[in-house]
Amino acid sequence: MRHSLATQLVKQRRPINEVADLLGHRSINTTALCVKVATSQLTEVALPFPGGVA
Repeated sequence: MRHSLATQLVKQRRPINEVADLLGHRSINTTALCVKVATSQLTEVALPFPGGVA
């Protein structure tokens, strides 16, 4: 069920850090294991690279 919830939230264009919070994950890496979506969807909700480098 967690995988389904995570996937649906990303499909709704919810930010990945918000999905992580809703699932109770301390790390976005853990959330990434639950989310399986198209690359185009991930790029729309991805967080900026630390330090501002794209």
